[in-house]
Amino acid sequence: MYYKTIITTVSFALILQTSFAQTKLKTGVWRGALKTASGTDIPFNFDVKDVAGKQQLDIINGAERFKVTDVTTRGDSVFIHMPLFNSEFKLKLDSGNLKGQWVRHLGERDATVEFTATPNTSWRFVKAPVKPAHNIGGRWSAIIGEGDGRDTTVGEFKQDGTRLTGTFLTTTGDYRYLEGSVSGDKLYLSCFDGGHAYTFTATITDEQTITDGKFYAGYSSVQPWTAVKDANAKLPDAYSLTALKPGYKKIDFTFKDITGKEVSLQDARYKNKVVIVQILGSWCPNCMDETAYMVNYYKKFQPKGVEVIGLAYERTTNFEKSQKALQQIKDRFNVPYPLLITGYTSNKVETAKSLPMLAKVVGFPTTIIIDKSGDVRKIHTGFSGPGTGEYYTEFISEFEKLTNDLLAEK
Repeated sequence: MYYKTIITTVSFALILQTSFAQTKLKTGVWRGALKTASGTDIPFNFDVKDVAGKQQLDIINGAERFKVTDVTTRGDSVFIHMPLFNSEFKLKLDSGNLKGQWVRHLGERDATVEFTATPNTSWRFVKAPVKPAHNIGGRWSAIIGEGDGRDTTVGEFKQDGTRLTGTFLTTTGDYRYLEGSVSGDKLYLSCFDGGHAYTFTATITDEQTITDGKFYAGYSSVQPWTAVKDANAKLPDAYSLTALKPGYKKIDFTFKDITGKEVSLQDARYKNKVVIVQILGSWCPNCMDETAYMVNYYKKFQPKGVEVIGLAYERTTNFEKSQKALQQIKDRFNVPYPLLITGYTSNKVETAKSLPMLAKVVGFPTTIIIDKSGDVRKIHTGFSGPGTGEYYTEFISEFEKLTNDLLAEK
């Protein structure tokens, strides 16, 4: 009986060990693909690593490595919870591959997209791309969409052989880090970060013209796009897109922070200070880029007399759900300034109701710059993040010069 017990125990241990081995993801670079309603893939690569006895992954988009540490395995099931944007993967291991769904929690409903992933696969769109017919590196004037949804953007591309990286800049922000390839006369770009899920395809007619473009976003959105090379392409001044209503010089608000404490712009903390009001949402990738910058900005300028307040507009009016989403942002970026839950949704009409002094809210993020006397001096729409290169550095230089000028005022 004693030996039978030992044998049984050893056998059970071996079964557990085998089960664990089956649920451990293979380390190295994988290719993941979201399947859109049209059947087109939104592909991206991710690197699985063993770190301190746990597995985590880095999602690869151009120069960005987006770290995801919440990876759980149970039996043959794999759960990957994205650190931002309230989305997750619910997957099964099948012969070493992953199959399942990407689930986006959109306030009062969930949206799902079919997902598969293959290990030991570093290519993104084309396993063996053919020699490019053209080099499209440089600046482009691009039109995305049609009719009322038509958006004039600035494309910035870098091409190294068959590898292509870049982004599109719009009045409300950029498309972050896009990565893909050029194969013959075909262009492919994509991005995934838990919020953005994009694929761009097109035909490169020549080094001055891109035609037959298709832009796939999320599960079902498909829009046309075209572009022409234009070294002088630029967007409207981001400080010109919105303003206060006539007769107003100031804004005012009182909302609760993550802990439930009311915070007002009239609080003593903000008197005689330069105050930056950040209109954001946890669902907004450009807002996350701005938050990452704003954390470092705050550390630099708070000792000099600057305060920052984040006003969150979520996809739900539920305080507890908004609280949970904002706590993730606070923890992810170590945000040292207050993040307030407005109770209004990200619908631009709703957002405008919360700040009736504003003429309109064009997009997220929007940044309101207030001087030491409490007057609104500038309002900046959108944010060009680090994926935009020189646009990002130019914004920082301009924004910090403005801050220093306001601090110098008596």
